[in-house]
Amino acid sequence: MSDTPSDIPSDAPASILLIDDHPLLRQGIKQLIEMESDMAVAGEASNATDGIRLATELEPDLILMDLNMPEVSGIDALKKLRELNISSRIIMFTVSDQEDDVVAALRAGADGYLLKDMEPEDMIAQLRQAAVGKMVISDRLTILLAEALRSNKPQQASRPDFDSLTPREKDILRLIAEGLSNKMIGRKLDISDGTVKVHVKHLLKKLNLRSRVEVAVWAVEGGLHKA
Repeated sequence: MSDTPSDIPSDAPASILLIDDHPLLRQGIKQLIEMESDMAVAGEASNATDGIRLATELEPDLILMDLNMPEVSGIDALKKLRELNISSRIIMFTVSDQEDDVVAALRAGADGYLLKDMEPEDMIAQLRQAAVGKMVISDRLTILLAEALRSNKPQQASRPDFDSLTPREKDILRLIAEGLSNKMIGRKLDISDGTVKVHVKHLLKKLNLRSRVEVAVWAVEGGLHKA
């Protein structure tokens, strides 16, 4: 069964931009992706500066980007892309399984964090999930991430006020908890990406949460059960 939503043409492959300073790795990933009919490499860059330029020109569905690159890091490039309001899903692809790196990437706006030592078939499966709006995290990092987010919230209110949200904000909250991107939420609710962003900003403030990832963790811990 296909993961492709009905409102997206099944014959339109997800476009992917590769940003990594290792040419052999880029070539290997490119060969893997070219074997899949529902994905295609739209471009590649060996550094963050060129990657940002290509991202603005191509607006690919997915950006697969290295965390540690010379001159401009993946985190800095990620922040810049978010400042430019690039709508692409951005997945960090790295050797680092350090808690600080994972949390920093997700707080900066990454839509996923995958480790380079994962099996090729697992990587393709995760990219396919990312292409339909899901947040993707390498399996062995999920527990680490949940623990890190819990331990980083000592100053926050113990119970986010779900009841203070508007009906629309509650709808968007549930879809964030399912891992959907702003673009996918907009399509589902028939509103613009910009409107979704405004609602997300308001609901995070009301819930005293700092990121979409914290929303997802809070939901998993039972925060939506009273909805």
